[in-house]
Amino acid sequence: MRDAVVTLYPAGGAARAPKGGGHYVVSQKDIQFHPFLTIVPVGSDVSFPNLDNTKHHVYSFSPAKRFELKLFAKDQSRTVRFDKPGVVALGCNIHDQMSAFIVVTDSAWTARTNAQGVASFADAPDAPGRLTVWHPYLRAPGGMMEQTIGGKQRIAGFRIRLRPPPPAMSMDY
Repeated sequence: MRDAVVTLYPAGGAARAPKGGGHYVVSQKDIQFHPFLTIVPVGSDVSFPNLDNTKHHVYSFSPAKRFELKLFAKDQSRTVRFDKPGVVALGCNIHDQMSAFIVVTDSAWTARTNAQGVASFADAPDAPGRLTVWHPYLRAPGGMMEQTIGGKQRIAGFRIRLRPPPPAMSMDY
């Protein structure tokens, strides 16, 4: 499955936080958020520029980051710092069909799966740990599954089932 977020959490001393900070953009264009999925390390700033000819009111009630960016117009932007790991669901208080996700990671080994459903970590340590996979339409609590892996295990797989996306979504899952 493409566009799933896979995170490796090595055990003990092999664990490593991602390089902190950075600046990312989730724009509002054509009454949609772009991109639909963004992965950022803890401590990152995300800008929300409005490129539409209408006002937007961006919000999230997610435990990882609750915020509200009240009405702002075309060519205006607001920025939010994401300082806690977790999945942040975005919405627009004016346009109900608008949704997107920001995954805030606290692991140096987090990646999005490619079109073949594969994510890889070239510099992952040979240590036991756990592997998680998250996708907004995954049929599992919180859209996440977890698997324990052994020290030299190089391949892990998940068998998953997806819910259909909301009808307003233009993605072809």
